[in-house]
Amino acid sequence: MQNREIEVNFTYHKPDGDKPEKYEKIRSGSKELAYLIQDLCPDCREKSLALTRLEEMVFWANASIARKI
Repeated sequence: MQNREIEVNFTYHKPDGDKPEKYEKIRSGSKELAYLIQDLCPDCREKSLALTRLEEMVFWANASIARKI
């Protein structure tokens, strides 16, 4: 990891411009998928992992928006 990457990854990025709207689109689409998984998949380890990975995806997708400068 280079210094520039460390600075970007470990600095607070105030949501500005169209970032809040992008975050909301990602969250709402992911929430829809989470409900679909909840409704269609049986309660099991795989379902839990799918929902966990979906949460991770939201985090990383939002991080990609926040860190873009």
